[in-house]
Amino acid sequence: MKTLFHSCGAALLVLCTAMGAPAAHADVRVRANIGMVFDGRYHHDHYYPAPGYVAPHVPYGAVGVGAGPGRYWFHGGVWYRPYGSSFRVVLPPIGLVIPLLPPAYVTLTLGGLPYYYANGVYYQSVPDGYAVVAPPPEAATAQVVPAPPPPPPRADPIIYPRNGQSTEQQESDRRDCNRWATTQPNAQADASVFNRAVEACMDGRGYTMR
Repeated sequence: MKTLFHSCGAALLVLCTAMGAPAAHADVRVRANIGMVFDGRYHHDHYYPAPGYVAPHVPYGAVGVGAGPGRYWFHGGVWYRPYGSSFRVVLPPIGLVIPLLPPAYVTLTLGGLPYYYANGVYYQSVPDGYAVVAPPPEAATAQVVPAPPPPPPRADPIIYPRNGQSTEQQESDRRDCNRWATTQPNAQADASVFNRAVEACMDGRGYTMR
């Protein structure tokens, strides 16, 4: 199953010194003129900031993994480590676990087991999420699982004001809840998280959503 979501837009970046890659990563091509890595393996076909690129801060919505000096940040298939007051793009060590897969990834079947691939990194499902793993021996001959048809779009919910709120108040509350929902962890990458956050917010303001 090859599932592709919106990838990070290619931005002009400066290529910094590349860091050494552990065994968990596949070869990728670097476009030095813009400091981006093009990952075309398994027809993944996405650009990512090159390892070594230094950013002033991690992207909004990045997920922290680990603690203390071993802490990493993960966003959109890209891994970051603190680098002074900034953050450097790095390659994660084997064993790190993330709660959700990146928004763009490829599903592979190797040795009868599913693997997930993005940005040169292989993942496998574990009880707490998805762990970074070493490339399996059969990686060169992996078969990409066809992507299923996209689900039908969700219909707009019906909002019932339990406390007699006016139409103007309802619209104002809905806008506020939409803004609040975008601040919740993983809401930017998972529409179901965003929708649940909006429903919880509206319920707290006296609305029923169906």
